[in-house]
Amino acid sequence: MKSHIAELAGIRESVLAGPSEKATAAQHAKGKLTARERIELLLDPGSFQEVEPLRRHRATGFGLEAKKPYTDGVITGWGTVE
Repeated sequence: MKSHIAELAGIRESVLAGPSEKATAAQHAKGKLTARERIELLLDPGSFQEVEPLRRHRATGFGLEAKKPYTDGVITGWGTVE
């Protein structure tokens, strides 16, 4: 049981870390921030509550079965702005 909890914690940590370093560098090279960086700047610190961060799609067409990013490429949630 502890190994499953540790595995889940590792997955959650990688999801919250965001895209790969290569993808993050590509965004920064274009003068852009990642989605999570933009959310962090917009909302009050610590107020963002993400909905279904471990969600994945189940599509099998167009080669999508090989690509299953967590959050399905969309970050949803709520937070406060003061």
